[in-house]
Amino acid sequence: MKFNELSVDRQRKHGRVGRGISAGRGKTAGRGTKGQGSRKSTVRTGFEGGQTPIYMRLPKLRGFTSHHLQTENVYTGDLEKIKKPAIDTVVLAEAGIISNPYVNVKLIVNGTLSTKKIIRLQSASKAAIKAVEAAGGSFEPVSRLARQPKNPQK
Repeated sequence: MKFNELSVDRQRKHGRVGRGISAGRGKTAGRGTKGQGSRKSTVRTGFEGGQTPIYMRLPKLRGFTSHHLQTENVYTGDLEKIKKPAIDTVVLAEAGIISNPYVNVKLIVNGTLSTKKIIRLQSASKAAIKAVEAAGGSFEPVSRLARQPKNPQK
């Protein structure tokens, strides 16, 4: 391909507005005559000419809903209930220890762990990793599962 063979859509050049009557868009430059809109500065979003804006007039609801994914805690004592040697978020969700397999999970020491387990979770405390390794198991940090789309496209 050569430079002269390129097909490029022409960009419309911006006209110079407000350069005298003979320029075509001169004098008021399409802003009309007088008033707030004809001046150089623009008004901020939501400004109602000095009247109390609607976002200030309306009552506000209390509280705040965070859409940040919360991390759910799992204790080392809970892992004894699971008979499988490998534990991940799917296994924990099936056992009813966490709400669903797509949440972040952190392993924390609370209770004893005597059986050997291979644990694949998002995070764990240092003491929990030591407790798992003392029982003969191992801890592997993994990323969170991607949530499946609600309506898959075909």
